[in-house]
This record gives sequence, C-alpha cells and structure tokens, in this order.
Amino acid sequence: MDRTIIIERLRNLVTSGDTIIGAGCSAGIVAKCAELGGADLIVCYSTGKSRIMGLKTESIWHSNSTTLDMYDEIKNVVKDTPIIAGVEANDQTIYNLDVLVQRFIDRGFDGVINFPTQSDLEMRLPYIKKQNDTLGEAIKMPWGFSREVEMIRKFREKNIFTMCYVYTPEQSAQMVKAGADVVCAHVGGTAGGLIGFAADPMEESLENAQKIMEGAWGIDSNAICLAHGGPFAEPKDTKHLYEKTEAQGFVGASSIERIPIEKAVMETVKEFKNFKIKKK
Repeated sequence: MDRTIIIERLRNLVTSGDTIIGAGCSAGIVAKCAELGGADLIVCYSTGKSRIMGLKTESIWHSNSTTLDMYDEIKNVVKDTPIIAGVEANDQTIYNLDVLVQRFIDRGFDGVINFPTQSDLEMRLPYIKKQNDTLGEAIKMPWGFSREVEMIRKFREKNIFTMCYVYTPEQSAQMVKAGADVVCAHVGGTAGGLIGFAADPMEESLENAQKIMEGAWGIDSNAICLAHGGPFAEPKDTKHLYEKTEAQGFVGASSIERIPIEKAVMETVKEFKNFKIKKK
C-alpha cells in the first residue's frame, strides 16, 4: 500500500476525532479478527510468537527472519489494512543496512517499525543485571538506537511508511527528523493478563507519554503520535490516555493478541463446563 494512502487514512481519522489503532498480530486468526474489528494498522512482531506460545513477550528466534516468515500467513487473511513489519536494525547477520531495508520492501510489507529496539533492552537492563550482571552487559545491541534512526531514514528515502517506538522526548525528536510518519510513545512492557510486566503507575505513564509526544511535536506539530505499553493493557485503560494526554491512538501487542485470547479461552471453557450431564 502506498505510503501517501496510509498517511491520508490516518490523518482522516485524526481529523474526525477517531482513534488510530495498531494491532500487534503474529498469527493469521489474530490479524483476521483485528481487521474485522476495525484495526487501522496490522503490526507483525517476531516477539508475538512468544505470546502465541503462552510466554511473556520476548525474542526467541532470529527476529528479522521470523518476521519475514510471518508475512504470507498474515497477508493471506488481511484484505485492506496496511501490514507493518517490526524490523531489528541491530541485526548482526546483516551488516549492510541497505540490504536489510530492501529485504523487507521486497517481501511486501506496507511499512515498518523499529522493533526489537535497543531502548527496550535498556529499559529491562536493570532487572536483567539483578539476575546476572555479566549477561546484562552482554545483551546490549552492537550499534544501538542511532542505527534504528538511520534505518527509519533509509526506509523513508524509499517512500515506505514508517513508525517508530521511542522512549524519551529526545528519541522522538530524532525519529521525526529522520522522517518517521508515526511516533509511538513506549512506556514499558505491557501489564495485565496472566504474565504481564510490572508497570509504572498510571499517572506517571501518562505524564511520560505526553512528554515523549511533545518531543515529536517540537519538531513537527503535525506528527502523528500514538502510545503503547505500560499500564495501558485493556481498552478501558486507554480512556485515561485520551483524557489526560494528546495521544491520537494506541498500538497494542499483548493487549491485542495475548490478554484477549487468555480471557476468551478461559471464559469459553468455563461456560462449556457450566452444564451437568444426565445421570444413568
């Protein structure tokens, strides 16, 4: 899908006062239902495979290869919603960034977002170092966030729709300068459900998200800004997001493909168990 068409769709939603919803989908059934439910963007993350396996959000296999392999399954059931790839810029198996960029373009994805990201590792590093300080230092990505900024710039030069996860106002400013079409304020791993992450308090996360978005608007007042993660685990949580910040939408991963599945399956099985059989 052409970048200008995607942006036009999103801007029309903002103008009409409707929220933009990006749905993390790593399986065809999730993507199919997300589109039918009205998702504006289908986002494919390699880490989504861990969620479908009943695990916490984490990288298990080689990220970029996993994401590339997800395309056919998702595209097979998605009719008219842009499919966005989570691309790991810090992939040491592809030193040439131009090669990595072209690989995702050739695969057919309509857009990209920088994920897995160095910033996500840095956010989790204090916890990891408590478990094993040596391991904590070892898992740092080779080039860091600057490589992700450069990747977004290269996709933008190819006129590909770009999104970005950012964790600070400074990062959001850098990404907008690089040409990112949508900025997503990441406020931590998603809480909630059976195996959610520990999240900052709601008020702190709201304040953080607003500051991150303001970093983008300081460069481009028309930048499209969304939020993700932290205490925003379920639809009711995002009500606070729109009341207390200027967020124009939300990107959900665990909140789209993990927590709803957990709830639906448990509740459905309980309903099936809610009957008694006839005694002989």
